[in-house]
Amino acid sequence: MLSSVLVYAAMAQPYISYLKGDSSDVATQALPGLVLAGGAGDNNDAMKWMLQRADSGDVVVLRVSDSDGYNNYFYTSLKVPVNSVETLVIPSADAAAHPYVEQRIRQAEVLFIAGGDQAEYVTYWKDSPVEAAINYLMQEKKVTVGGTSAGCAILGHAYFSALNGTVGSQQALNSPYSGLMTIGYNDFLLHPWMQHVITDTHYDNPDRRGRHIAFLARLTTDYGFRACGIGIDEYTAVCIDESGIARVFGEYPTYDDYAYFLQANCFEPFEPETCQAGQKITWIRNQQAVKVYRVPGNKSGQYYFDLNDWESGSGGKWQDWYVDHGQLFVIENANPADCYVGINKGPATDQSLFPNPASDYVRIRLPWQMVEPVAFCLMDAFGKVVFEGSSLTQSGNREILHISLPSLVPACYFLQIATPAGWMSQRLLIVHP
Repeated sequence: MLSSVLVYAAMAQPYISYLKGDSSDVATQALPGLVLAGGAGDNNDAMKWMLQRADSGDVVVLRVSDSDGYNNYFYTSLKVPVNSVETLVIPSADAAAHPYVEQRIRQAEVLFIAGGDQAEYVTYWKDSPVEAAINYLMQEKKVTVGGTSAGCAILGHAYFSALNGTVGSQQALNSPYSGLMTIGYNDFLLHPWMQHVITDTHYDNPDRRGRHIAFLARLTTDYGFRACGIGIDEYTAVCIDESGIARVFGEYPTYDDYAYFLQANCFEPFEPETCQAGQKITWIRNQQAVKVYRVPGNKSGQYYFDLNDWESGSGGKWQDWYVDHGQLFVIENANPADCYVGINKGPATDQSLFPNPASDYVRIRLPWQMVEPVAFCLMDAFGKVVFEGSSLTQSGNREILHISLPSLVPACYFLQIATPAGWMSQRLLIVHP
């Protein structure tokens, strides 16, 4: 049924639905991706990129308040054909548990989370069918999911929940364990490219750099990994495709529209010198505590950063950030990061890894005859070994290494194999079975 706007708001229903277009579900060849928007206003070119990945499918917008402001914009104004745009207002735990809400999210070819208050998103959606449905889209159905402002804030494996209110940069740097510093990790939305990553938005107004580096300091201190962050200016968006290339859209050079890719420096020790309750953060580490790649966003999205290695990019400039007794310092024209996410850059060999993505096992075809077990290890995107062992399996006149995988969080990992020529590394995407 084709309709301009259908509103479902019966008293018996805890949610509200605004529908523009065809109410019947369609199946298309949608593409995976992630859109991180900086808030204030939407970048048309980034939103077109997102809608095109739906392949004329259904678009679902989630929010906890307001109404259907995105419906006409997505359905008509951007001139990208889609089957429908449906806004679901989910203002309570009861609404998040409604079967219709879960069904419509799972049927989406693109999902977009509007701005608002991330504390409400966390309160109402976390540990609900809404959470399960969004993770299904990202990990199994593999369609594009996006968010702006608060909607972007919850898209990292780590996130600032704002459950006790917002926090400013100087507050965060001066008191990293205050009640305002409510940070969740690995318990909400889990996109494969966002492992160990925390986002922040409105990066230019107000300045969010100080609190973002405080988030990284907390994560690095509390969990022991090299935390990363993606910060986005207002009117700017980062669009990450299925290969992990993060393109930045904005209106540079007319406006200073940038995205920032932050990572704790890989040189040991990488954690802050001081990050504890009642004390200001000190994170200097030779004035190179955090490596930052600042990328301008233009209309074509030609400038990018590669999330496969967190080193490669185009059009950006490297900076070093550090904090001395609660004061943030920025050094321009810094040396590039040289970490390759902690993975040995050994010589590659002729090999074939399958299946990829994988869930419970992976096989790798090696171009030499194995006479003893081959050592391997699986690392997460930041160099932490999550699984290791050795194996020997023969198949015909070639050797096929069969590795049974343990239960792991769906994400991008790196498989290292010991070869006669050295260590070989290859990216492996793990999904739910």
